[in-house]
Amino acid sequence: MVGALNNALDLMLKENDKLVVFGEDVGKDGGVFRVTDGLQAKYGDGRVFDSPLAESGIAGAAIGMAIGGMHPVAEMQFAGFMFLGFSQMVNHAARYRTRTRGNVTLPLMIRTPVSGGVKTLEHHSESPEIYWSHMGGIVVIEPSNPYDAKGLMIKALRMTDPVVFLEPTKLYRLFKQNIPDEAYEVPVGKAAVMQEGTQLTIVTYGTMAPLVKDVVAKKKTDAEIIDLRTINPIDEATIIASAKKTGRVLIVHEASMSFGVGAEVAARVAEKAIFELDAPIMRVAGPSLPYPFPAYEKYWVPNATRISQAIDKILQE
Repeated sequence: MVGALNNALDLMLKENDKLVVFGEDVGKDGGVFRVTDGLQAKYGDGRVFDSPLAESGIAGAAIGMAIGGMHPVAEMQFAGFMFLGFSQMVNHAARYRTRTRGNVTLPLMIRTPVSGGVKTLEHHSESPEIYWSHMGGIVVIEPSNPYDAKGLMIKALRMTDPVVFLEPTKLYRLFKQNIPDEAYEVPVGKAAVMQEGTQLTIVTYGTMAPLVKDVVAKKKTDAEIIDLRTINPIDEATIIASAKKTGRVLIVHEASMSFGVGAEVAARVAEKAIFELDAPIMRVAGPSLPYPFPAYEKYWVPNATRISQAIDKILQE
């Protein structure tokens, strides 16, 4: 995924001379995970440059750049520090199109590594997707594989909306995937049906998507697996159609269970497919507690055993 994202940024810097990449250590060092490696050397420090370690300033600068006609792509080094820029994004980025009655758009992207499973320090393993999705006005994307990561980033950077692009840290180098060299788009707001099935619908995204696929393959369960890809807007049509088809819905995500994406998906299924269900909707997620220190994360992050047990339980209902 690191290579796919780097390639996407390279292609878009070449395609759009108004696009700039900036943030914490993204220039000479190429970012803490090397997503922007080599871009400053290729495009110069006027288009790829470091910022102060000040997330509020990064968000505010990106908004100002976008209003001024540029297309900023800003990196915040870890998701736990994004909240320092929350006021700027919620009060301005999310509202500016409405505030100006559609006369001013904000083409900008905030990128950050998210989620855990790699034994990082406190504030480095957060899953903040629901915060950015709640107020509306911000597109929230979280890919689960290199192909989608590149295509979603290119599509998002050809839009005029403010985008929060969440990059699962564990998936940066977890596996390789062949992708086209040229630019291509993956649709924003459209989920991927990773696998078709008839017994059960599993809705997931981000770090959990490859894990769910692996569990289902080992259990040889006839499950339909949906990778949301975009958290906001969410692809309700694909979810509801699958729920009506299989009659059972399990939602798996790493973020805390309470008030999360799983709750939103469950509510929509209950509202629009409740009479087609053969079992209660189930969720597997992180506990509703702050993310722990590294020694305890194996108890916090959903694992193969918990997913497998949930599949067995819902199929017995």
